[in-house]
Amino acid sequence: MKKKECPGCAMNVDATERVCPICSYEFPRPTPWLQWVAVLLVVVMFLILVLI
Repeated sequence: MKKKECPGCAMNVDATERVCPICSYEFPRPTPWLQWVAVLLVVVMFLILVLI
């Protein structure tokens, strides 16, 4: 099971949790546009490396 650290209390919680069960910290949800920007940057960097 994948874990992530809560920035509020430093406990390891399940990676699928949206709220820390210890301190009730709400983990930010990744936004779809940010994921698309990251994918686009990887593709552009790959194309630059291939064309050079």
